[in-house]
Amino acid sequence: MLLLSETFNPNMDPSGWWLSEKMDGCRAMWDGRRLVSRNGNAFSAPDWFLKNYPSFKLDGELWMGRRMFNETSSIVRSSRDKGWNRMKYMMFDIPERRAGVFEDRQKILAELKKVMDNPFVEVVPQTLCLNKEFFWRVFDLAVANGAEGIMLRKPHSLYEFKRSHTLLKAKRMYDAEAVVVGYQPGEGKFSNMMGALICEDAQGRQFKVGTGFSDAQRSNPPPIGSRITYRYQELTENGAPRFPAFVTIRDYE
Repeated sequence: MLLLSETFNPNMDPSGWWLSEKMDGCRAMWDGRRLVSRNGNAFSAPDWFLKNYPSFKLDGELWMGRRMFNETSSIVRSSRDKGWNRMKYMMFDIPERRAGVFEDRQKILAELKKVMDNPFVEVVPQTLCLNKEFFWRVFDLAVANGAEGIMLRKPHSLYEFKRSHTLLKAKRMYDAEAVVVGYQPGEGKFSNMMGALICEDAQGRQFKVGTGFSDAQRSNPPPIGSRITYRYQELTENGAPRFPAFVTIRDYE
């Protein structure tokens, strides 16, 4: 398991924490031999993309740029090379406790980048948060320029193989997962297609996800029992997501 984030509390003072852009790509770990997803599925990255990777593990993101998630996901899911030359592997951590605290691990990544001689690998920039006002300036600028949000890393923290409050995500929109339990038929222009997915979250709450689909996805919707990622603005008083929109099936995430 990789280090997973908790949600940032807007009332928190993040002074002294490290800030980096939350990249809307596909999480990928280098296991010493190959790039794999959070669930252990191998990505079919070309050999030239993996030039000079180290023998130790890396944690990072396969990323093509802001607002490019769907295209990124399509490329990394394919068994054929559909555009890996436009991809970057953005390293942001080393999933080994013996590598030291976060600042030590960042120094290792910086040195690694110097010797890798691989233009398809970058280190995610980290900025030290000066105070709460500084954080919101950074956040607002990033979001205004198309970023998904900001990640916050607790200073001097070790890598933990679980969901941890040492890693936080701040977003205007929030992502969550749910299981598909049924379909609502489409109407009007969506006649004879899926109109909405009926989903169930981890707390057993059911709700509908009716936007974010292409016509092809409505004609061939995610199967019942599959897990999807959806995006929403906030939760209602009853805990249901407000304005949920489909993002992807969680095959390789």
